[in-house]
Amino acid sequence: MNKQFMSVVMSVFFCSFSAFAQENLESDIIKTALGDIKITFIGHGTLMFDFGGKVIHLDPVGQYADYSKLPKADIILITHEHSDHLDITAIETIRKDTTILIMTEACSAKIGGGIVLKNGDRKSVDGLEIDAVPAYNIVHMRSEGVPFHKKGSGNGYIIKYSDKKVYIAGDTENIPEMKNLEKIDIAFLPMNLPYTMTPEMVVDAAKAFKPKILYPYHYGDTDTSRIASLLKDMPDIEVRIRKLK
Repeated sequence: MNKQFMSVVMSVFFCSFSAFAQENLESDIIKTALGDIKITFIGHGTLMFDFGGKVIHLDPVGQYADYSKLPKADIILITHEHSDHLDITAIETIRKDTTILIMTEACSAKIGGGIVLKNGDRKSVDGLEIDAVPAYNIVHMRSEGVPFHKKGSGNGYIIKYSDKKVYIAGDTENIPEMKNLEKIDIAFLPMNLPYTMTPEMVVDAAKAFKPKILYPYHYGDTDTSRIASLLKDMPDIEVRIRKLK
């Protein structure tokens, strides 16, 4: 009897904790000419956007949220096939019959029914213009000559919400292609070693294309306060730190 009672108590506790955690996800509002973008910071490389009545999930992974308690997706974007970015169970939890899934070729081999975009491709989806851009390693290697993320395999995405361009870099370093980015309003740049960028690499990238707002994300145990310090001479770039370990 006592065991049953404790089981019920623990079940209620964990359900309550899960609901509390979902309700306390951080979010920001960004104004556009056609209404607000609500950005919800879920964890690691996982984000959610609400705009114009549409819900856009980026790299949904069940480790970082209970997706049964989050809105169903109108659009899902997957940057690459690694398990901390591609979670089939999470995708199926938020996927509707009408959900549009955008992904890489390697992701398509694991989950079907989506649109494959390669680096350099552009697609208009539900009124949003989406560009797939390169995301890869130059310096950090799994072994000699084998990068953690090889060129051409992963995507970053630039999503145009009305007059605002949001760049989600994916797992990448400060690659040469970043120098060509223009008029980026909001940038999410990864900063966890050894897989993506050092703070210095993030700063180099930010100084090159000058986003108006910079969110370090996918940052693990990296000291995010260093970014603000290293960019103190760039007052036009607003650094925002959110819970995205």
